[in-house]
Parts: sequence; C-alpha cells; structure tokens
Amino acid sequence: MASRREFLSSTAVVATGLALAPLSACSGETPSAAPAAERPDTPFSGVLIKRKIPATGELIPVIGLGTSGNFEIGDDLAAREPLREVLKRFVDAGARVVDTAPTYSSAEDVLGELVAQAKLRDRLFLATKLSGVSGRAEGLAQFQRSLQRLRTDRIDLLQVHNLRDTPTQLALARELKQQGKVRLVGLTHYLESAHAQLAQDMRALKPDFIQINYSVISRGAERTVLPLAGELGIAVMINRAFEDGRLFAQVKGKPLPAWASEVGADSWAQLFLKFVLSQPAVTVVIPATAKPRNQTDNLKAGVGAMLDAAQREALIAAVG
Repeated sequence: MASRREFLSSTAVVATGLALAPLSACSGETPSAAPAAERPDTPFSGVLIKRKIPATGELIPVIGLGTSGNFEIGDDLAAREPLREVLKRFVDAGARVVDTAPTYSSAEDVLGELVAQAKLRDRLFLATKLSGVSGRAEGLAQFQRSLQRLRTDRIDLLQVHNLRDTPTQLALARELKQQGKVRLVGLTHYLESAHAQLAQDMRALKPDFIQINYSVISRGAERTVLPLAGELGIAVMINRAFEDGRLFAQVKGKPLPAWASEVGADSWAQLFLKFVLSQPAVTVVIPATAKPRNQTDNLKAGVGAMLDAAQREALIAAVG
C-alpha cells in the first residue's frame, strides 16, 4: 500500500474540543496527536489484551505497529531517533506485532537496523510480505532480500500482498514455512472492493492470517470477511483503522463522548481502535506513528473494555 498520512486526536481535550496535527505517513493506519504542549506524555500502564492465533494457539497483543511511511526515512539519522523511542515504548508495553513490506521503500532497512541495534528481534512478531512480484523466482528473490534487509533469519508472518499472484506466492510462502524460515502465512488487501475475492481465497486456500481494512466508516468486513475468518479459524490483522486521517477530520472540534471513560478511553484514536477491536474476530490492529507520545496513546487502546453494541452505534453517529 502507498504511504498515508493520518492523525491522532488529543487526549487532554474532552469538553472543549480537539486540536489535530498531521503526522508522517504510516502503514495503513497512522496515528498522530495534538502538539506535545497540549497534553501530557503520560506513561503506558496496564497489560495489553492478547488474542489467539487459531492456527497455533499463540497469544499476541492486540495493538501492533505499521511501518509504511513512518519508517520510510532512508538514511535520515535524525528521523530515526524518535523511531527508536517508538519501538522502545512498544516493546516495553509488551506489544509484539510489527508489519512491513519490501515495497515500503526503505522501511524494511530502517526497521531491521533499529531492531538489530536495540537487540529486539526475539521480542517481536515480525510480519512482511511478498509484494508486487510474479512467479516463484521473483518471490523467492524478494524474500531473501527481505531477510537481509530485516537482519533476521526468519519471518513470523509472510503475507501475499494485495492478492497479487496469490496461488504461486502463497505456495512459496508455505514452502518457506516447511523450511522453517516462515512460521505463518497470510493474504492481505486494503480495499473493500477486494473483500469478495479475499473471501473466496480464504475458503479455497485457508491461510493462517488475513490482513484487511476496517474502521468506523468502512465496515464492509463485517458482512463476510470477519464472520468467515471466525468460522475458518483464520487470524485477522486490521489496517487503515484511521482511514488515512479522515476520521480525525470528521471529529475535529467535537468533544469525546461522555461514555468514553467507561471503556477507559481519553482520545478519539483510542475509541477508533477499540471500535475495531470490539469485533471478536479481529486479532490485532496495526496503527503506526513516528512520534513516541502517539505510540503510547495507541497502546492505551489495548487495555480495558471494548465497545458494546450501543457504544459502537454512538461512535458511528458521532463520526458521521
């Protein structure tokens, strides 16, 4: 997917409205926040909720991290410093799932270097993709480059990106799984228009994971894909939970709902993530950010209660 720009709401302003500020583009679902001076950078506390990967029984934390855009910084050393803290806060909170792709320009290189320098590899569930390739040879060459770029000898989740050359690439991913270089295999897309094809491939190919778009305003996955994932025992990773920032534009200037405190939320971003996670078929959501305080804000969505049916409807109405 292309880089995106999204926004994360202020956590300090509840009754007087929200001030938003743009953040660098991120993979599929990017948070950003009000300027630092407008709210305290309170530390994360609590234990992240974990959900099961049906294929293995493994439990993973529900808040992950995307890398498109925010990790596409090349050799910019200054831009890497906040990312070091983003990763530190992420891992310190017990989060594990980081999603990337070889087609996110320098994201794999930057992620691989930062993870290696901080010696975090064994604490992460690392997901990447077979992306934009056709044929087994191209896919295998790309995978080998990804291992080099990510400075690892194994990938936890290898996904066929955007259903491109799916039969060949998924077969390759399963071959690599048999060789012990990959633990799990999956399929991805980021548009509702692809959900019908994805559902067909889920039935026929039964991947371990799927990654799809889902948000307060893009709820098509509720009709077929999410129920089917539950039926077939397929784990679900969610991208575009913030709709490339459009959700924050739609609530700009609005106070948080009075019931937000009932689910432990003090920002719109947390409500949007909790909306996604209130679907029991969802295993993990991957918001992304290049700012440490925004990372902490996202993590807070992974503790406490999720939204009940009435709260979900109220949030849909508030955004609309």
